[in-house]
Amino acid sequence: MGDKQHTHPGAAGRALAADRPTSVRNVALVGHSGAGKTTLVEALALTAGAVNRAGRVEDGGTVSDYDDIEHRQHRSVQLSLVPVEWDGIKVNLLDTPGYADFVGELRAGLRAADAALFVVSASDGVDGATRMLWEECAAVGMPRAIVITHLEAARSDFEEMTRICAEAFGADDPDAVLPLYLPLRGPEGADGHAPVTGLVGLLSRKLYDYSTGERKESEPGADRLPDLDAARDRLIEGIIAESEDETLMDRYLGGERVDVKTLVQDLERAVARGSFFPVLAAAPAAEGARQGLGTIELLELVTGGFPTPFEHPLPRVAAVGGEPRELKPCDTEGPLVAEVVKTASDPYVGRVSLVRVFSGTLRPDLTVHVSGHGLADRGHEDHDVDEKVGALSMPFGKQQRPVPHAVAGDLVCVAKLSRAETGDTLSAKDDPLLMEPWRMPDPLLPLAIEAHSKADEDKLSQGLARLVAEDPTMRLEQNQDTHQVVLWCLGEAHADVALERLRSRYGVQVDVVPHRVSLRETFAAKAGGRGRHVKQSGGHGQYAICEIEVEPLPGGSGIEFVDKVVGGAVPRQFIPSVEKGVRAQAARGVAAGYPLIDVRVTLVDGKAHSVDSSDAAFQTAGALALREAAADARIHLLEPVAEVGVLVGDEYVGAVMSDLSGRRGRVLGTEQVGSGRTLIRAEVPEFEIGRYAVDLRSLSHGTARFDRAYARHEPMPPQVAERVREQAGGSA
Repeated sequence: MGDKQHTHPGAAGRALAADRPTSVRNVALVGHSGAGKTTLVEALALTAGAVNRAGRVEDGGTVSDYDDIEHRQHRSVQLSLVPVEWDGIKVNLLDTPGYADFVGELRAGLRAADAALFVVSASDGVDGATRMLWEECAAVGMPRAIVITHLEAARSDFEEMTRICAEAFGADDPDAVLPLYLPLRGPEGADGHAPVTGLVGLLSRKLYDYSTGERKESEPGADRLPDLDAARDRLIEGIIAESEDETLMDRYLGGERVDVKTLVQDLERAVARGSFFPVLAAAPAAEGARQGLGTIELLELVTGGFPTPFEHPLPRVAAVGGEPRELKPCDTEGPLVAEVVKTASDPYVGRVSLVRVFSGTLRPDLTVHVSGHGLADRGHEDHDVDEKVGALSMPFGKQQRPVPHAVAGDLVCVAKLSRAETGDTLSAKDDPLLMEPWRMPDPLLPLAIEAHSKADEDKLSQGLARLVAEDPTMRLEQNQDTHQVVLWCLGEAHADVALERLRSRYGVQVDVVPHRVSLRETFAAKAGGRGRHVKQSGGHGQYAICEIEVEPLPGGSGIEFVDKVVGGAVPRQFIPSVEKGVRAQAARGVAAGYPLIDVRVTLVDGKAHSVDSSDAAFQTAGALALREAAADARIHLLEPVAEVGVLVGDEYVGAVMSDLSGRRGRVLGTEQVGSGRTLIRAEVPEFEIGRYAVDLRSLSHGTARFDRAYARHEPMPPQVAERVREQAGGSA
């Protein structure tokens, strides 16, 4: 790599449509927030001719312009596609958010990609979240390369960052993480920092000078050869170690010279199968320059070393009924199978779906079957409908440029799929298929909202439906116990973006209110009550008297009703009425207004009137009896307890366990999970973990994750219960 002559007519002003899968590369750029992914995408687009020297497309925006929220928050909050062309290859650059709250967009980008480019800042290094993401990619065998940015920063050190990357990413084989180029630094400035002006190709043994704004090739001077050759020898040994030719290492160690063409071919094969991870350097072009440092080398690696869609394992596919289907990877003539990897709303064309085509060819005006994705618990209904595909297009800044088709392996934007949501499968209407969905993170931060005004209330449900259609990492809950509308998000930034989109995109203003936990009540000891409902006011009166005994039951028992009336004191036809009244009052609560559970109510006696007794009267008497029993009894407030599993690095185990104890949690045990990680299992009251998604991220520097599941309700400590009663305006 580094010695090719390139012809690239540029993509500015025209849409790119691939005619065969071999001419497509799908690459996700990943890394922590602020590493420079979006800047790098724009630099690659400039070098490839997709934008002009000012970094603008024809509409005046940058090539990655899409969401106004991103400009206001100065960070990427969603996946964006930037297609460029290099040496006849269409490269779909998928710019993913680096902030942890938008990991759903990142995973969508990985689903659509065939390789990942890890962007690492020389000034910030490799954080724990980036290490976890590397492991996630390794688990699915995704090919990866590393690009180091921000080399212009003072005290930046490419060699040191390469060593850090080898330690962080090359745990099994540090010699599989090696640089292909070394930075060429110019004279030191007044601050003592020598800027990077070019690169030295280790395989080509050429200098590539970018100081003029365009790459110029030359031979290295004799003074550079010793350092160059030492790094070159290590790179060659790393490449040969991954070679499919098992005799090559012995021949090389025996003194045989391996030609560069063979090395490049072995390198490209090792990168494509995910066993070698080259390190490169890149920087944006200076003002007025045409090429950013390292961008040509990156495009060479992507087009030559990253795999074609043919080499991407097809996600599992089944008929809608569940029968598995075996499909050829990337068969342009095969049955249509495509997946919606992102859904967005455009103010002019409506809903726009970013689709990855895995099999067949997608064309405009085709009627397809939309198969739903099994996220009904998050407010995303399952789909099983036919829809007509609208126009196909490629994004360029805020423009959508039409394309005639999308072959297997390519990505395309589809208009007017009004029912399809992120994660849905598109297939032929006469052969409906369903792809196995990718794993979505669970949203664990609750955001309770109310419409700001009556006008907002009228638009709220539609706005929320459109919001969750775009974002499958968000869960919409209509809590029947607390009567709150709750958006479950991944973190505070995720919640902020949701509120901003409701306001600016859907015209809905909402107020955030405190999130309420679903509490319960129960009797602490046995008690009795008498309900007397007697009224005489002319005509038919109302007459019903009943006596009950209430006793607590074990957790999970619900409400038991037992009839022990003897002698017909309460006529048989009115006993169900008493039970109905008791259960209705239990649902309303007897102390602080929370549902009563886990008690046995026994009807022991009562009185009736031959004329004035009625179903309604005995319902009222039953409710009064339960209230009277509660008035003289000690009532426990029950809070929900969650079973929590926290996966955390060993260095944070002590801090996490201490924090859980401070939340009234009970640690049930720990177990080692892989190398350097521990799974902590605990039971914690839900009152104490409303913001745990935010607090745990801070505590573990973004490296821990947790899950939660309802375990049971159990009595609150008296001091906590008293505080809750005061807030609810109740009394015990």
